[in-house]
Amino acid sequence: MNDYPVTSRNRVKRAHERGRYDRETVHAILDAGIICHLGYSIDGQPFVTPTSYWRDGETVYVHGSSASRTLRDMGGGIEACLAVTHLDGMVLARSGYHHSMNYRSVIMYGTAKPVTDPDEILAALKIFMDQITPGRWDECRPVNEQELKATCVLAMKLEDVSAKVRTGPPVDDEADYASPMWAGVVPIHTVAGDPIADPRLPDGVPAPDFATSFKFTA
Repeated sequence: MNDYPVTSRNRVKRAHERGRYDRETVHAILDAGIICHLGYSIDGQPFVTPTSYWRDGETVYVHGSSASRTLRDMGGGIEACLAVTHLDGMVLARSGYHHSMNYRSVIMYGTAKPVTDPDEILAALKIFMDQITPGRWDECRPVNEQELKATCVLAMKLEDVSAKVRTGPPVDDEADYASPMWAGVVPIHTVAGDPIADPRLPDGVPAPDFATSFKFTA
């Protein structure tokens, strides 16, 4: 089945025509990013936490310190919402009311489960690093036991999820199209700069290809 089930929770209500429920769109938006925002409530207090994430198949992972209260409570089964957004352009219309943005976003709901098996933790972290910097994991010093104990990895299944996408030019009132005012889209791109070497790097160590040609797919 190519589409995720549409539920009362993940159904896009506002501008519903922008809603997407197919796996291809959801996966592409997730894979184009690296930062998500986690929403959850602890003891009645709402929180939103920005953090890194990655996807492997139908699972989205987040990680952090084992001492993190957020990860401990999330791993304990509280409901959470994970959101990813890419800004693709500023949409400049002929009226202030119709100004907008072009974007791609994913929102998923559910509970996160801790990954407890050390081999599974290492495998998940390797996927994360190799997605960002291919081959880097095998170059790095192996993770030691203390680092493994200090790291918490949570897994969240892609089940209750939807995407929302806006593309294209402004949509103005028909009477405003005759206006001589400029209207259109200003594209927005995330661009990686040139790598900056660590000041303590030994002389003669070149930057690897994945650093000099690093690109965001967003």
